[in-house]
Amino acid sequence: MREDWYLVRPDAIYVWSSETVKRKLSWYMRVMLGREPPKFMIARSYGTGVEKRSFSEMSLTELLRVHESVSREFRELMKQIMRSGGGWEHVKEELSEASLLDLKIEIMHRLVKECSLCEHRCGVDRRERKGVCRVGYYPRVSSYFLHLGEEAPLVPSGTIFYTGCNFRCVFCQNYDISQVDIESGIEVDARELARIQEELAESGARNINHVGGEPTPNMHVIVESMKYLGKPVPQLWNSNMYMTSMALDVLRDLIDIWLPDFKYGNNECALRLSAAKNYFDVVTRNLSVVCGSGDPIIIRHLVLPNHLDCCTEPVLKWVASHCRNALVNIMDQYRPMFWVLRSSRRYRDIARRPYRSEIMRAYNIADELGLDYKEIS
Repeated sequence: MREDWYLVRPDAIYVWSSETVKRKLSWYMRVMLGREPPKFMIARSYGTGVEKRSFSEMSLTELLRVHESVSREFRELMKQIMRSGGGWEHVKEELSEASLLDLKIEIMHRLVKECSLCEHRCGVDRRERKGVCRVGYYPRVSSYFLHLGEEAPLVPSGTIFYTGCNFRCVFCQNYDISQVDIESGIEVDARELARIQEELAESGARNINHVGGEPTPNMHVIVESMKYLGKPVPQLWNSNMYMTSMALDVLRDLIDIWLPDFKYGNNECALRLSAAKNYFDVVTRNLSVVCGSGDPIIIRHLVLPNHLDCCTEPVLKWVASHCRNALVNIMDQYRPMFWVLRSSRRYRDIARRPYRSEIMRAYNIADELGLDYKEIS
């Protein structure tokens, strides 16, 4: 990582002069600057009133019942901390009982035994078999580095690229690690993943950016890694958001800033281009939870050629109606890749780059809706 990265991305410095960015990303900014601890450190210090050894004797239903009660109290505490500060006062070195993070780790590992992390709900025991995502029990990390190409408030971002994905996007730019060479990289357990995050933090990462491929199939190990992570670095979830409600409910207390893709404005385009059923219903359900929590969020929307009416406009209208606290990145970098190039007749509608007029129309729609996109798009 070059020490003069700010010369390459000066906008990563001056973006913080925007009052809108500071207001909408307030919690992330405070954690990034060390004024507050990341959420996982507070969850790791928050007791459940249950002995850790008792978890193995409890059913998933019983674990979820305890989680519902404890996380409700924890979220009230987080609202108070996010409003008034004082998060470091709640970080403890040791607990005499199981922590909320311990409980979340146990639930995550239960979910992956009959896998219901994502909405494909393939139900396989990922200790024995791979699911729809073609990911085993342990993640494979294709690469990790300080990324200068993310949105300005996130640079330099400590990006971890996981192989495998629960989508089959025909235009995927990372198709090599998401769909083709999914055995690339190195297999990691929770401790090794924590070590990678610490290395990135020590190198100057403003956040730990879990991406891929897709991080959702690896959620159980990512959550467990936070038990061993010693650096107070913000956790960023860079995802297609096609996870189950149960998985999101366990994850949401640990993420400091969300970076979701919101690709399609309907279910039909998602099924045809990403093999994702009920996409719009699932993603809007999950985004509603995140947006309702008040967490910092940057929603990405990639403008596809010929999809302004069916996707871009409905996506932006939904964000304007349901997620006013979001910053929006209207992305103009689509180019035909992967199966679009191999089967250009089949995917004729997206077999070119967007016209400038299409990008400008997307911007005009965002302007009419009053969305905050200019600072980061």
